[in-house]
Amino acid sequence: MEKQRINIVWFKRDLRFTDHAPLCAAWEANLPTLLLYCFEPSVMACEDSDVRHWRFVYESLQDMQSKLDERNAKIYIFHQEIIPVLNAISAQFEVVNIFSHEETGTNFTFDRDKSVGRFCRENAINWQEFPTNAVVRRLKYLRDWGKIWEERMTAPPQMIAESGGNILSLDETFYQTNCGEKLPENITQHDPNFQQGGETWAWKYLNSFLKSRVQNYSQHISKPELSRKGCSRLSPYLTYGNISMRMVYQYTQQHYKSSKNKRDIDNFVSRLHWHCHFIQKLELNVHIEFHSILKKYDAVERPRNEAYILAWQSGKTGVPIVDASIRSLVATGFLNFRMRAMVVSFFVFNLWQDWRDLHFLARQFLDYEPGIHYPQLQMQAGATGTNIIRIYNPIRNSEKHDAEGVFIKKWIPELADIPANLIHEPWKLSAMEQELFNCEIGKDYPAPIVDLEKTRKYAGEVVWGLRTKTKVKEG
Repeated sequence: MEKQRINIVWFKRDLRFTDHAPLCAAWEANLPTLLLYCFEPSVMACEDSDVRHWRFVYESLQDMQSKLDERNAKIYIFHQEIIPVLNAISAQFEVVNIFSHEETGTNFTFDRDKSVGRFCRENAINWQEFPTNAVVRRLKYLRDWGKIWEERMTAPPQMIAESGGNILSLDETFYQTNCGEKLPENITQHDPNFQQGGETWAWKYLNSFLKSRVQNYSQHISKPELSRKGCSRLSPYLTYGNISMRMVYQYTQQHYKSSKNKRDIDNFVSRLHWHCHFIQKLELNVHIEFHSILKKYDAVERPRNEAYILAWQSGKTGVPIVDASIRSLVATGFLNFRMRAMVVSFFVFNLWQDWRDLHFLARQFLDYEPGIHYPQLQMQAGATGTNIIRIYNPIRNSEKHDAEGVFIKKWIPELADIPANLIHEPWKLSAMEQELFNCEIGKDYPAPIVDLEKTRKYAGEVVWGLRTKTKVKEG
């Protein structure tokens, strides 16, 4: 019996219907199209993976499904590795094309993609990948990349008619036999402490930002508490492709002329550019997932200190702004850029630990994007050999960006009764003050686990010794 000829759209980090080139190609190919997503156990088990990521993905898929319900169509979700799923589908159908977006991920997902490429070649399947945002695969030099970014951002979006296309329905018995185990409840149930995934929510955040919240963008971007509303909060939606960078850029430009907040919008657009720029860096230099760009940096001896790492991960280092930042990140998946840089700086310089041991942060960031994560870790750790070495002063940042201690008190209730002028360095409280403010240092809240000034000085001297031209700067 002759097999039915079909196409597949394989969704990965592109969970939307708007501005989606693979969907457009599938619609034009005029064959029944299977909409496919795989929760791959091997990827979910990686050390940079957390349930918060997969819950966001699940919510994104459910949002997509809600748009398909009126057509009585379905996006098929498998909890299986991609190759067994493709094998099962190929046994049932003649797969002519697989359409997907290119993905700049980790070495693990790149190896997965290479295995899919081999499968397609062995089975005479045409696998067509489309660029993601402004990232260019096999680009040799960055010098012309800015022009490419501008060209892609201003090009017409790849739009489909949601009523168009020939969406394939699988036999239910076949699907149930091959879909894999049921996803755990902590993935399928929303956690109100986290942003909700989905294209619908991406547009809600973009709208509320451009129509009202943008007015505080430049002023609040570095403030750990105020940034929760002052920033766009679009990063997880860009990470999982609930919205394309092009749609964000073009929609923003539509608001620019009539906006009273042009400076804020300009600052926002510059960060859209940098978002793609850093992902392009990993695309060009995949080794930076494992090795410092400044090779001498990897030879620096940094004895792993489990007690330091645990204290840092638990938000119990004794340095309030560091601890509040970690606790808020663990609880909500969000932390603004300056505080992210500061907690990395504290880990690498003050605790003298290896930046390659920061998979913990990848697991906590709801918007974890490998292409941004690894270049940024290396920049903040001073491991690039070109960027300025910035050792953040947590006390200075605390006093400047959380002057009244609102953020600290929110996440460290042990310090709730301490006045704002004393909360940034509670270890300096006298015994009488500790009793008065209901916080005994060393019991209710820890004393600093390291001497900030001594560790800063030591780190600066060592890292400076690896560099000859770049000055050390304290942030």
